[in-house]
Amino acid sequence: MRDFFVILCCISIATPFSYASSLYAHGVRGKTGKGGIVVIAEYSTGEPMSYAKVVITAPDKKIPFQIGRTDRNGRFCFFPDVPGQWVVVVSDEMGHRLEVTVPVDKHMKLQSTPQQKKGLFGGMSVLHRAFMGLSLIFGATGIIMWWMVKKRQKTYPSNNTSQPLCS
Repeated sequence: MRDFFVILCCISIATPFSYASSLYAHGVRGKTGKGGIVVIAEYSTGEPMSYAKVVITAPDKKIPFQIGRTDRNGRFCFFPDVPGQWVVVVSDEMGHRLEVTVPVDKHMKLQSTPQQKKGLFGGMSVLHRAFMGLSLIFGATGIIMWWMVKKRQKTYPSNNTSQPLCS
């Protein structure tokens, strides 16, 4: 009787392992698909915003549709499920932020090229931004110097008498 019990235990333990491939693989399938919308994020120098945080919001929704990160080439793909204006925000969490509005038609296709929402220095080249920065510095310095001279003239008024220096 004891041997029968041992054999029964061995069979009950060994049986699931003989079907292991079918037990652990059911209900899962993978395939590739076509379509989707790709957003490419890059800095003004052309360098990709690698591994930047992405938040996608569906039209007229407050809760994000999808959250993720760009790949090393600054690309992120999503599959919209309703037509309208989708908002894609890409942030590298160091101060750089890109916001793109993606218009999607009723066939879930991109209507046109998405437009960037430009920031303070939107479409300016590096040279233009450098010139603007220097202009701001020189302008602020000029205003401060003018204010200091005005203050000094009030404190120490000059005698505007027209007396000759030599007598």
